[in-house]
Amino acid sequence: MTDRLTLMAVHAHPDDEVLGTGGVFARCAAEGIRTVLVTCTNGEQGDAPGGIKPGEPGHDPEAVRALRLAELRESAALLGIEHVELLGYRDSGMDGWEANHRPDSFWNVPVDQAAARLADLMRHYRPQVVVTYDENGNYGHPDHIQASRITLAATAATDIPDKLYYTAIPRESSREMFEQLRAQGQLDFEPPEDFGTPMDQITTYVDVAAYVQRKVKALEAHASQGDSVPFLRMPSDLQQLILGTETFVRHRNRVAAAPAQETDLFAGLR
Repeated sequence: MTDRLTLMAVHAHPDDEVLGTGGVFARCAAEGIRTVLVTCTNGEQGDAPGGIKPGEPGHDPEAVRALRLAELRESAALLGIEHVELLGYRDSGMDGWEANHRPDSFWNVPVDQAAARLADLMRHYRPQVVVTYDENGNYGHPDHIQASRITLAATAATDIPDKLYYTAIPRESSREMFEQLRAQGQLDFEPPEDFGTPMDQITTYVDVAAYVQRKVKALEAHASQGDSVPFLRMPSDLQQLILGTETFVRHRNRVAAAPAQETDLFAGLR
């Protein structure tokens, strides 16, 4: 598949595709760029209907799996994602959860084993641009860290992507977001001081304002997961402000024409 520009994003769970890359997926689809989503786990450690948490009575991991994969298909259709590839690993849960210790959890899969499967997908789709998380998984989630590791390994093994990006949450502007959420009574935790990426490290700001409502609809598609609720309860002007720009740190680049500061993941490639 070498006839079109191609974006591949490697995410850990169903619903991760929306907040950090939902806008670029929708924008790229509208521009005729091939879009590929690789989802590493099935999301078994997500909420069951009614907000039932893993380990609580009534939480059936296999039923959650089926529900979340159905939600993923709906979200992908809303965002215009052409190809959804499921690696099918078991959700490891948040850092410190019992599921971290299951031998079949994604976190415990040998990196070279999972990276080999991702490398095969890279060879098939031949993406010029790949997006994943930074080395800390943006906030320390084991599956996000593992997704980053296998993406780096697959990139090194294939040498296919011209550009590799990490999703980023701007540290300074996120504080403003948290303040607004707190004022609305929608923030029930205190974010760490070092949450997010310092803005002077962010290389790429992509305007996705035209696709905010698609992102909102995609979040609504993941209705079983309470994490998206604060964004869905926001007034439309705040949704537009928070969801209308997606930011990235360019980790790998061999495109000479790409500027140091970008507004397009494909800068220098078209």
